[in-house]
Amino acid sequence: MADRRATTRPHRSFFTRRTPQAAQAESRARRAAVIVNPTKVGVDDTRTRLTIMSQRLGWGDPLILETTEDDPGEGQVAEALEAGVDLICPLGGDGTVRAVATGLAGTSTPMGLLPGGTGNLLARNLGLPIDSVDDAFEVACTGRNKKIDILRITADHGAPEVGLVMAGVGFDATVMADTNENLKGAIGWPAYIVSGMKHVIGHRFNVRISMTGSLPRPKRVRSVIIGNCGELQGGIPFLPDAQVDDGILDVAVLSPRTTFEWVKVIGAVLTRSTERRLERFTGAVCTIDLEEPHHFQIDGDAVGEVSHVEVEVDPASLIVRVPN
Repeated sequence: MADRRATTRPHRSFFTRRTPQAAQAESRARRAAVIVNPTKVGVDDTRTRLTIMSQRLGWGDPLILETTEDDPGEGQVAEALEAGVDLICPLGGDGTVRAVATGLAGTSTPMGLLPGGTGNLLARNLGLPIDSVDDAFEVACTGRNKKIDILRITADHGAPEVGLVMAGVGFDATVMADTNENLKGAIGWPAYIVSGMKHVIGHRFNVRISMTGSLPRPKRVRSVIIGNCGELQGGIPFLPDAQVDDGILDVAVLSPRTTFEWVKVIGAVLTRSTERRLERFTGAVCTIDLEEPHHFQIDGDAVGEVSHVEVEVDPASLIVRVPN
């Protein structure tokens, strides 16, 4: 009698006939959509370069979609998802990245970050290439998925917006609002330093801050910054404990009055030490009420003056591609 233990029975899927649709899906080359801000990069050059890259990586030709003044990315995300792409990559400034993230949050389609802005802070915090679109696109196509948190931001009870890196009210937002765009285009992020020097000396203002339902704390401040991740340009650990996937907001309250106190605050940031003019808080929700309107920024984009801000963390709601 034959030994039945020597026979391996095929998995039941062996007996299931594949449909033509399933066979086609298996053989279809993966495809990326690239949402391009044409004011930041050349569309034709981008299409040529990324088509060559896609073919080398075994992917189909990319779907190139351009942003417009009226639609900075969300509509293009919807079009790309309807086309069934496997990956969506923003290529533009931080505003383009935020618009694409807004459209992708809560979906199962990953976002691949391509460096097209001045700061590229989210890419820096995730260890992604920031000097080469080709290298970043290769990571997007060949890397692994990582779920990260996003910020849900409501200012003056308006429509909620998405943030990925940091939002702030006061000094930092004033600096960004006053930065010369031509200078920024010429020298990059150091243009913020030029603007910052003009606003180091200024008046503190009154705010009330509450974290995750706590009683509001009155403060006199120069700036309040709410972070999803903590590293600035040059590897500066502004919010050293912030992690992009910890489900927690990290908040810094800056209240220096003089140039000397600014120097002490900067020293505390660089050395990760304590300083009474630099307070830190954490929580899932941060609410800021201002006695009078001040400039507000989201991920480096100045968005006007506000009197009320609420920021809530939305944990693990966006998938990004990171190196293996």
